[in-house]
Amino acid sequence: MDLKLVDPELIPALEAIPDFDIWADLVTTRYISLQRSASIAATLPVVPRVTSSDHVVAQDNSQDISVRVYRPEGHPAPLPALLWIHGGGYCFGSVEGDDYSVKRMVENIGCVVVSVDYRLAPEFPFPAPLNDCYAALTWVFDNSNALKVDPSHIAIGGISAGGGLAAGLALLARDRAEVSVVFQALLCPMIDNTSTSESSFSITDKRIWNRQSNLVGWMHYLGRQKTSEEEPYVASKYAAPSHAGDLHGLPPAYIGIGSVDLFLDENRDYATRLAGSGVVTQLEIFDGGYHAFEFMAPNAKVSRLARDTHYSAIKRALFE
Repeated sequence: MDLKLVDPELIPALEAIPDFDIWADLVTTRYISLQRSASIAATLPVVPRVTSSDHVVAQDNSQDISVRVYRPEGHPAPLPALLWIHGGGYCFGSVEGDDYSVKRMVENIGCVVVSVDYRLAPEFPFPAPLNDCYAALTWVFDNSNALKVDPSHIAIGGISAGGGLAAGLALLARDRAEVSVVFQALLCPMIDNTSTSESSFSITDKRIWNRQSNLVGWMHYLGRQKTSEEEPYVASKYAAPSHAGDLHGLPPAYIGIGSVDLFLDENRDYATRLAGSGVVTQLEIFDGGYHAFEFMAPNAKVSRLARDTHYSAIKRALFE
């Protein structure tokens, strides 16, 4: 990665990331990921007037999962809701790690957010994580009265692997036709297991999500023993939405990504295909941003711009 292409305000956060093999010990990587999120949150203002409660979503013939429901205080009437899916290459990340960023999201958008603690690969490869997200989505619909959620205004969204799960969930919800999703918010979504685009090859820096990390993450998520580079493999459209042949009938989409992100090409291509299929699509590319920059360096000007743009798109979709 050419650092000349990175926004100068984002470089200190990049330099603070230790260079280590995230795949050597996933238990350690998961712990470090959580600690890094907590450390960033500790430097930021407390988010007032947002409450949260934890719930268990039961699944037939499968493991129950946890969700955390966030709500702005002082709004007793039913509100629109966003089902939020955390990132982490399908192999790490957690509801707890996203706790601060979700609170900030609730504060800025004013909706209910339900954050899903889906099972992680490689212990639980596809389709388990997607099934968990679908179970959480149907749970929100089935419990909309108790949750004080407007069932006609429910969106889905996520970042990185969570964005990929959200895109796959949009396809699954469309095809099953059991619940109606009004919007999909995809932040630098991880949607193509092949990693063959020009932008994918351009990112090799081990401090951030790079092409090799991506290939290994996909290998674990797809339950395979070799990467897609070592053994070419076209994944299910529900796992890797870039491979979906038909994008008609999907909910309106927002895709936001930095210009120095390995997913730039696959995200831009997906946005083009969505729009070409009649799906109202907003694509925003933030100059100088690397993968997930807006949460890794939250005080940078471009990070504030990106988050404000994300929030505004979701708010318009849910409230207008």
